[in-house]
Amino acid sequence: MLSEQSAATVRATLPAVGAAIGEITERFYARLFAAHPELLRDLFNRGNQASGAQKQALAGSIAAFATHLLEHPDTRPDAMLGRIAHKHASLGVTPEQYDVVHEHLFAAIAEVLGEAVTPEVAAAWGEVYWLMANALVAIEKRLYEESGGRVRRPWEVVERIEETADVVTFRLRPADGGPVRAFRAGQYVSVQAELPDGARQIRQYSLSGAPGDMRQFSVKRVSGDDATPAGEVSNHLHARVRPGDVLDLSEPYGDLVLDADAATPLLLASAGIGVTPMVAMLADLAATGHQGPVTVVHGDRSPADHALRADHETYAGKLPEASVHFFYERDAEPGTRTGLVDLSGIPVRPGTRAYLCGPLPFMRTVRAQLIERGVAPADIHYEVFGPDLWLARG
Repeated sequence: MLSEQSAATVRATLPAVGAAIGEITERFYARLFAAHPELLRDLFNRGNQASGAQKQALAGSIAAFATHLLEHPDTRPDAMLGRIAHKHASLGVTPEQYDVVHEHLFAAIAEVLGEAVTPEVAAAWGEVYWLMANALVAIEKRLYEESGGRVRRPWEVVERIEETADVVTFRLRPADGGPVRAFRAGQYVSVQAELPDGARQIRQYSLSGAPGDMRQFSVKRVSGDDATPAGEVSNHLHARVRPGDVLDLSEPYGDLVLDADAATPLLLASAGIGVTPMVAMLADLAATGHQGPVTVVHGDRSPADHALRADHETYAGKLPEASVHFFYERDAEPGTRTGLVDLSGIPVRPGTRAYLCGPLPFMRTVRAQLIERGVAPADIHYEVFGPDLWLARG
């Protein structure tokens, strides 16, 4: 994929670029938003920009893509590209925006590395960029076509359900009365909300159910702490959005979807608000008559904090061979366990296909335990809420 001459140049300069990639992405975003403030206002997540998470994800994905081109020259990192493309499609990213990114990214590279960016170096890294960008454009074009070509449309909130003190479920129907396209369990929608300062910020929320011709998603309020800003959109939805209000939603996207026959052993592991795609998967398995073993694992602070718990239990109870294991850090009830999720005492069937969603430390721990128990890494699938700081690190 990468030309022989460019491969040699990228290999020689990758350590220097990798060492400076954090500063490069910092300069890149500063330049980009100075030239196009509307992108920060209405497209990019301002919270992730403030915390630095988006910069880390961009830096990691560029370095990971370049490394893959060098180590596996005849293949593409399709898992990483597919995940990025789904997110971009849900946001409505256009091919023209890749030109804008190229302009400011390479200006930032030149600023940081100075005279080290010879024409040969610029050409080699330009080749890396356009290989990645053109692959994403092609995938996103297919995703747009599959979703009907519409970026977002207005949906009216018809019901608001207080799941826990920090989680609210919204049910919506198309404000235009049009049809509702099917989705695959585990996918998410982008929700655009107009904030008090006029910004139209976008966030992704997993679809937690399919009530008739409506959409349903559940939102955890992000309170924020010293390391993480409070969630602008989650707090806005909790505080201000009520039945009768209208939100703009994308079509469903996301690559964490069930892909197994009716007899495949499954393990669905979640923590916190990561329960949302797992409940949708369980609902789908119950509706389609899955016959194989299904192991349901969930961790939370307490039973009172466990959003969608009734649905979690109900759908699992409809499966002929399901086992349920709930872990709570406090106030554990009879039949549940105290502490963090630990698979050591839970049977894992040969040939298990696993799906994970929750905080990164939780997913790393569960993945490591699954591999120790003989589950193939290729059979472990996950979803990260927010910038993917795991996949980009390989």
